[in-house]
Amino acid sequence: MEELRGRHRKEQQELQARITQKKKSATKKTRKGVNDECDHLLREFQERLDAERAELDGGDNTLIQDLDSLILDDDVKSRLPGGDDGATKRDASPARETGEKVDNGPRPRKPNRQKARMARRTAEQAALAVDAEQEAASLPDLRGQEQEAMRKHFSSSGLREVEVRPDGHCLYSAVAHQLALTSSKAGKSNIERNTRPADAFQNVRDRTANYISQNPDQFTPFLDEPLDEYSRKVKETAEWGGQLELQAISKAYGVQVNVLQATGEVIKFDSDGTAGQEPCVLWLAYYRHHYGLGEHYNALVRASGP
Repeated sequence: MEELRGRHRKEQQELQARITQKKKSATKKTRKGVNDECDHLLREFQERLDAERAELDGGDNTLIQDLDSLILDDDVKSRLPGGDDGATKRDASPARETGEKVDNGPRPRKPNRQKARMARRTAEQAALAVDAEQEAASLPDLRGQEQEAMRKHFSSSGLREVEVRPDGHCLYSAVAHQLALTSSKAGKSNIERNTRPADAFQNVRDRTANYISQNPDQFTPFLDEPLDEYSRKVKETAEWGGQLELQAISKAYGVQVNVLQATGEVIKFDSDGTAGQEPCVLWLAYYRHHYGLGEHYNALVRASGP
């Protein structure tokens, strides 16, 4: 039994390390699938543990009692050889002679092995949760490190951050904010004058989706689903945007999009603007760890600007 428990503890530790690694390496797009996979691994592990213990429980009754750590109460002990049985009989005899009823107390209940297994399972799951919390506490503060790095880059680049709500539309909202602020022709002509700020991101989504649909040669090689379906998600859902959408935005609006990362690297998405004419430049901040939903974009403006 001790060997089985030792093996189970070792397997639990290995499974915990495996799940922790999977969750650490998950991205915003793969997070749901990774969580489902981890839940499946936990269920399979627990079912196998239950099966092995159930098979062991079906053996020798003495071993079962040893497994369940049963404790006999005083009333049961009194019925065993060498116990207080003689005293019980002596006390009961006069009562039988007088016809009085003897109350020997409630009979001991049989041990419930299912409840014992459930208790062990709960304890094991609680131990796994504690271990996971301790391991998470020992990990580096990626969120704090990223935030500090971005602040330094903003200062050295003369930029100021404008927070955008992390709702799945952050990329398009950040671009809409930039276009609304710019004084160039690209900005004024591509955001409708009567559009409410809350709806501005939808205009950017629509224009991005239309550009992707109208230029299949530029995007189809990079898609793992039909172009029409991909464009529909860009236009009608809260699916977050990435490099393909940034490329489409830069070309659809004739602007250059600069994306600043915590490493200090600036990824530029150039437009097909008119030769010899300097394009309007939009600045975005890209985060991997700072926000609970994962990847996120905020708008950036010049520190001396509005």
